[in-house]
Amino acid sequence: MRRYLRIVVLCLACGFCSLLYAFSQLAVSLDEGEGGGGGKPQAGVASWIAGGGRGAARRAGGAATAAHPGGSDRYGLKIQPVERMHLAVVACGERLEETITMLKSAIIFSIKPLQFHIFAEDQLHNSFKGILNSWSFLQTFNYSLYPITFPSENAVEWKKLFKPCASQRLFLPLILKEVDSLLYVDTDILFLRPVDDIWSLLEKFNSTQIAAMAPEHEEPRIGWYNRFARHPYYGKTGVNSGVMLMNMTRMRRKYFKNDMTAVRLQWGDILMPLLRKYKLNITWGDQDLLNIIFFHNPESLFVFPCQWNYRPDHCIYGSNCQEAEEGGIFILHGNRGVYHDDKQPAFRAIYEALRNCSFEDDHIRSLLRPLELELQKTVHTYCGKIYKIFIKQLTKSIQDRYDRPLKER
Repeated sequence: MRRYLRIVVLCLACGFCSLLYAFSQLAVSLDEGEGGGGGKPQAGVASWIAGGGRGAARRAGGAATAAHPGGSDRYGLKIQPVERMHLAVVACGERLEETITMLKSAIIFSIKPLQFHIFAEDQLHNSFKGILNSWSFLQTFNYSLYPITFPSENAVEWKKLFKPCASQRLFLPLILKEVDSLLYVDTDILFLRPVDDIWSLLEKFNSTQIAAMAPEHEEPRIGWYNRFARHPYYGKTGVNSGVMLMNMTRMRRKYFKNDMTAVRLQWGDILMPLLRKYKLNITWGDQDLLNIIFFHNPESLFVFPCQWNYRPDHCIYGSNCQEAEEGGIFILHGNRGVYHDDKQPAFRAIYEALRNCSFEDDHIRSLLRPLELELQKTVHTYCGKIYKIFIKQLTKSIQDRYDRPLKER
């Protein structure tokens, strides 16, 4: 009798465990249906909040998870947050290919996962989705797509400032309210070493610094700001905003000194008064406004070397970025449209090599030799004469990332 009783109890226990398992699987399927696809890219929409008059982004799936790291699973167990590096770009007009190539260069070399914040005109959204969704097998990034948005009362003025959509970057701290730190880059940027390395510069900020940029020029004799500017600018030659690393939490909290009022103003309150005061005197739009802000608040800026934002200006009249000569170029900035004309073929060769590169390890490893041959054809130009600095860091990045065994990466 006892034997039969034990069998009955055992059967009941097995049945109970089966029910628990079935309910747990149902819960998992419901979670997956609501939450978005794990490491797959996600899309989002940015909107201006009417009540606050400031910007906020609404993101779906993985992007929302990145904005709120940490948490618990359904059993109450603590989940270790995955630290993501946040990278933002603004794409308008015919900048789709440039932007995609920039994102590819970020993915190829980076170690930690990336969260892309892509602000683009509506007609570009489907193209971005199609390409980035086809990369979802990588599972190393998420993305959020946002429309181009400015404060409604001055939207036309902001959109016309310098190039279309360029001034969107000024409003990133107000739109991406839940993002602590962010790397903003122009579409014509190429990463020649991991994003992790520039991201780590955030740890070098002192207690007053809120952002980091590189000088506009190294050589004052060819500098633009010190020769032509009709407004205040940072330092001796100004700063270039094509690569801008930001602690946005600090930016949102800070009260900025200015030349418009004795009262210090927060980021969301200083932008429009600055534009009204200087709009007839600025040439480079949002970059000029940033120079004015940091002229009055120099303690708030961390200045990194020119190799983190290497532009044609650093070599078209002869080499004037000593750090790049010593350690190579870390981030290439192809402004002046040099990726798409024949004026600076060394820049174009790097761009085309990365644009045409796939994500296959063998393809990335085999990129260097044909690229060096192309660069050797550019020695008739000043930039081409020093072509080795274009591949010095790139060679190291490929060796570090793809020549080591998988377990060492």
